[in-house]
Amino acid sequence: MSKGSEGATPGFLVWRLSMKWRVAVDRAVAPLGLTHAQYVVVASLHGLHRTGLHPSQRRLADHTGLEALYVSKLARGLESAGLLERTRDPGDPRAVQLALTEEGREVTRKAIDVVQGLLRQLLAPLGGPGSPRAQEFARDLTALLDAPLDPFGTTDHETEQS
Repeated sequence: MSKGSEGATPGFLVWRLSMKWRVAVDRAVAPLGLTHAQYVVVASLHGLHRTGLHPSQRRLADHTGLEALYVSKLARGLESAGLLERTRDPGDPRAVQLALTEEGREVTRKAIDVVQGLLRQLLAPLGGPGSPRAQEFARDLTALLDAPLDPFGTTDHETEQS
């Protein structure tokens, strides 16, 4: 266990791990002209396009967990950098669809390779990305992400699980 983590709450540990990851990704993708948040947008867009989807900014915001206004701001910056195209959705004139440019696809592939290297480093203590412990860790993280959080305590957790 790392220094200062003994006796720490799970919330504090999640915070520390998320900060460690964010800083590492920021540093790793900076030479490619990206921030961590921009990487999340382009890598998610790349993944969604590979499955045949052409998401709107709203759908990408929902997918990434980022606020829609923040995705819009990031998309404008990525568009200015020549990595992304924003077009009106023909089916919904209020929606903006996002697509990577050729340069954007190239930068994104490089960034994904860099971040995958970081992920291998992060998961090495658990036996690597494909190990049973890493798979269990991913399942635990998914369960935590799926758990409802209500900062005002108005959610009835007893009835939700019924």
